[in-house]
Amino acid sequence: MKILVGIKRVIDYNVRIRVKSDGSGVDTDGVKMSINPFDEIALEEALRIREAGQAEEVIVVTLGGNECQQQLRTGLAMGADRAIQVDTGESLQPLSIARAFLKIIEKEQAGLVMLGKQAIDGDNSQTGQMLAAQWDRPQAPFASGMELSGDTATVTREVDAGLVTIEVDLPAVITVDLRLNEQRFVKLPDIMKAKRKPLEVIPLDELGVS
Repeated sequence: MKILVGIKRVIDYNVRIRVKSDGSGVDTDGVKMSINPFDEIALEEALRIREAGQAEEVIVVTLGGNECQQQLRTGLAMGADRAIQVDTGESLQPLSIARAFLKIIEKEQAGLVMLGKQAIDGDNSQTGQMLAAQWDRPQAPFASGMELSGDTATVTREVDAGLVTIEVDLPAVITVDLRLNEQRFVKLPDIMKAKRKPLEVIPLDELGVS
């Protein structure tokens, strides 16, 4: 089984945000950028699933320009096997992101897709749900616990009233919450190895997504 993990390049959560003087957006000049924290948790869980022998390959995917390759390399250093960059200079909305991600799923024949429950910049919490609808597969959003058994996943979800446990058939989309796990520390040898791992660049236009 292949697991696809979506990651997003965002301003590091430790950085104090500065608004541009004209009020048009956030000033990113000289600002540290990182993988969205929720996406790091999704990647960590995917790696643990692979290490338990329940998946053969973990692939990290992002949409953006070449600056996003830094975050993809970080994902490879954490332990992902391959990386895919959907190259675009546009600022895409969740529905377009979901459509592009679906094309990658179909290309790779993924058995499980894992995403962070939301990105800390837009806080939309929409891409995973839209992707599941586009893919016509089950979804388990806001996962704080999960176990795989054969072709099913048992997921504990955080909801307003507490916790609820559901079971979904694979392939499926799972979006993760903060309490699912703690990410591993990336060591220097892993960073060096990541430079030799494959990183594929696919122009957005080639996916046929408007």
